[in-house]
Amino acid sequence: MLSFSCPIPLNEYPHVSMAHGGGGTLMNALIQKMFVATFEGETLKAMHDGAILPPPNGRLAFSTDSYVVKPLFFPGGDIGSLAVNGTVNDVAMCGARPLYLSVGFILEEGLSMETLWQFVRSMRIAAASAGVEIVTGDTKVVDKGKGDGIYINTAGVGVIERNVQIDPRSCRPGDKVLLSGPIAMHGIAIMSKREGLGFDTEIQSDCAALNGLVDALLESGTMVRVMRDPTRGGVASALNEIASSSRQGIRIDEAAILIPEQVRSACEILGFDPLYVANEGKMLAIVAPDDAPRALEAMRAHPLGRDSAIIGEVVAEHPSTVVMKTRIGGTRVVDMMSGEQLPRIC
Repeated sequence: MLSFSCPIPLNEYPHVSMAHGGGGTLMNALIQKMFVATFEGETLKAMHDGAILPPPNGRLAFSTDSYVVKPLFFPGGDIGSLAVNGTVNDVAMCGARPLYLSVGFILEEGLSMETLWQFVRSMRIAAASAGVEIVTGDTKVVDKGKGDGIYINTAGVGVIERNVQIDPRSCRPGDKVLLSGPIAMHGIAIMSKREGLGFDTEIQSDCAALNGLVDALLESGTMVRVMRDPTRGGVASALNEIASSSRQGIRIDEAAILIPEQVRSACEILGFDPLYVANEGKMLAIVAPDDAPRALEAMRAHPLGRDSAIIGEVVAEHPSTVVMKTRIGGTRVVDMMSGEQLPRIC
């Protein structure tokens, strides 16, 4: 089990200060004693202007994202673990094995060193769990009141080692749509904390790195057309993006989509449709029809996919449109979300 102690005396530097934001004593201490010491990699220890990496044996996948979640701590994670897992997942959805991350910290003057240390430790644990190395980074400080404590940017690089072509344009009528588990948990965990909603059991974010689940699916030999992690905009927006790119229709079955009862209740209280609520540890996969049973078996054998289900299929009808069969037997169009239903959830 990993354990850490803070390498910087908190009584000496209790808060981030603008006075040390451009390479002074505190910034050097942050880089050397906190970031480099915690993230541990040999590449980072070189203290170069960038990371020098060995050439990969395969195609590269590259992604970047910025994280501005509010609150910074939430049930099931924090902005640190979210920043690592979110970018690992984006790279994995390309069919790649994530290898390296860069990290950019935007710190607000006055952020406590103890709080920063918690995020750094969380990132270290998440990176180790996902099997990725943080190899380069940057830190900047902004004026008090200008940064909501901390923003984090991560970029990720991975290698596509298998002969796969993961592309939303490759969908074909008859392909099956798989979902790896219950939806809307991350967005509702954030909003429940933000709005002070109390439940008998606290709703936890599903924040997790999905590269192991992706590897299990690809290792099964399944013909995978598309993978997508339905984050902002939820399952509905992700499926609409795929339908638009492929110019195919997608039909889903509401009864096949698992929504925890407390999440459903919270959505009713807040006026949200769970199909549009963000997830941070779920995956959509569209696979060739004959391979769907094999894909489902492989996903269910992984801890993050034990509740996987076939929730729909690609159809020739209604191209570029997602249609859902409702629980009562009707149908409705599931449009792309207009605007941001849940602000500051990632």
